[in-house]
Amino acid sequence: MVKLPLVKGVLNYISEDNISFSTPGHKAGKGFISTHEGEELYKELVKCDLTEVEGLDNLHNPKGIIKAAQEKLSQFYGSRSSYFLVNGSTSGNLAMIFSAFNEGDKVIVERNCHKSIFNGIILRKLRPVYIKNKINHKFDAPLSIDEEHFLNIIKENQDAKGIIITYPNYYGVCSNLKFIVNEARKRNMKVLVDAAHGAHFGAAKALPENPLKLGADMAVMSSHKTLPSLTQTAFLHVGEGMRVERVELYLKMFLSTSPSYMLMCSMDYARYYLEHKGKQDYERLINIAEKYRAKINGIEGVHILGIEDLIEENNSLDPTRYVINIEKGYSAGALSDYLRKNKIQPEMNDGQNVILIFSPFNEEEDFKKLYEVLKKCDLNELKTDSCNILNHNIPKSMLIPYEVIDKEAEYIELQESEGRICAESIIPYPPGVPLVNIGEVIDDNTINAINYYIDNKIDVIGVLRGKKNYNVKVIKA
Repeated sequence: MVKLPLVKGVLNYISEDNISFSTPGHKAGKGFISTHEGEELYKELVKCDLTEVEGLDNLHNPKGIIKAAQEKLSQFYGSRSSYFLVNGSTSGNLAMIFSAFNEGDKVIVERNCHKSIFNGIILRKLRPVYIKNKINHKFDAPLSIDEEHFLNIIKENQDAKGIIITYPNYYGVCSNLKFIVNEARKRNMKVLVDAAHGAHFGAAKALPENPLKLGADMAVMSSHKTLPSLTQTAFLHVGEGMRVERVELYLKMFLSTSPSYMLMCSMDYARYYLEHKGKQDYERLINIAEKYRAKINGIEGVHILGIEDLIEENNSLDPTRYVINIEKGYSAGALSDYLRKNKIQPEMNDGQNVILIFSPFNEEEDFKKLYEVLKKCDLNELKTDSCNILNHNIPKSMLIPYEVIDKEAEYIELQESEGRICAESIIPYPPGVPLVNIGEVIDDNTINAINYYIDNKIDVIGVLRGKKNYNVKVIKA
């Protein structure tokens, strides 16, 4: 076993019997053994690691069992057609962008989007116009798009071919997608949705609605994040009005030519589970989560966000995750470490919030332990200097992102970078929203914001620390 460090590390983690409040949604296999059908798959899972052998089917030209499974998927989600993604949501986002837009198209994009969206914009040679994310300063988190900014952007850019939105974001917050779709329809724009964290939406009344039902033209969902499906699995859904043959062309380009039936079977099961047990199981989960949210909110110094805490009245919130906000002056990172020491695995944290993701395979005992562990937490051990997330304006764009790739670049001192064009996006984490993207001009406000995050010991991606100074990558003059 010593010769297999990866295997040893994974098996050691499993043996510690951690409570998983993170992805994947099957929660260490519990989602598979929760039904007779899932248990059959679980027992034979490794044997299902097949490809296009005689008697099965071909993901790139489905005519039999894959075709039948994808048709059931489409019927359940209400799409024109749906597809299994064996390369994760990243491959779906790329296929979605390439099939919806042509080279040189202008697109309106949520600033706080996944890096695969940025990559798709570069590869497709699109011209992005960004929507600001509104910062909730009470909870120090980017909880939604700025709707006023969105309306200004869409009115000023009526030649844009589409809008790309994240629904929900990492905090479980859903922008008013119906409103966005209606505004897009007035201008003949497509709406593409990265719904990686929303594969379970619509399964119960208390959950936000499935984006296809709200009029999205296309949506990508990571089945593995919230459903009983293996990591690396996702769905792509296509709405009415899209050219299916064009979508399928790009899927063949971005998906592996050796798709494992092990992955595809888990996706088929995830749909089956949601269709047959989703409503009752999610209602039970939401009731438990609400019960313990009320109990945890009685603990001094911590607060789990609810719908009443959102800025925009028409936003919705996924009740199957907790955003645990800790009072300013204390560290959410330290709280995450404390939870891990007590064998509770959170999904992620920023400076003030710890995010936990549930699925129906989390039992009430899991929530009870979380409550007890939080109740015993000594906040004095979590003290830190306060650092607020800045509501930073989007810098001026000088080059389309794809134009930067072939330009010669150099590293220069941060303090000398004013007026230069950024060659590597600069992103403080938290919150994960770019201060400046490639092709944009680094201005004085950007430099001040970067220094602010550095001074407050926030990790800033795209900034290198030299012997004496901090350096950034810019287009060579």
